[in-house]
Amino acid sequence: MLVENIMTRSTRACHPGDSLAHAAQLMWENDCGAIPVCSNEGIPRVIGIITDRDICMHALFHGKALQDLRVRDAMSHSLTLCRPADSLAQAARLMRETRVRRLPVVRNDGTLVGMVCLADLAREAEREQSLPRRELTPTDVGGTLAAISAPGHRF
Repeated sequence: MLVENIMTRSTRACHPGDSLAHAAQLMWENDCGAIPVCSNEGIPRVIGIITDRDICMHALFHGKALQDLRVRDAMSHSLTLCRPADSLAQAARLMRETRVRRLPVVRNDGTLVGMVCLADLAREAEREQSLPRRELTPTDVGGTLAAISAPGHRF
């Protein structure tokens, strides 16, 4: 099974100059905890990612309203990306190794085509339980979650 078969295609993105209020609104409207950040010059390539935690912590430590803070100042520039043709096992390995729950899915030129998250892998592992040949098992997904959640600072 490939990432393109389970990824969320209707992924919303924000831009570095957007307010944190705008990013939070996108997360609320799309029931997600992370939004890719895309350049707004030329081809919109993924240049970062911002999470609900990034927004909260940035606002807390700067003591300003979300409307007065910019995505560029709170987003993570450290990116782990995958491709639509990557296997689910590859996506799980990337998540484990980089300790992230969500991966932007991009074309070779860096343009956003979707997002795949640990929950997507868990749903697929559950669906595959009745198949004779499985790419992912619930144990695989549990191991990925354990690796992501291991104590220690990842920066």
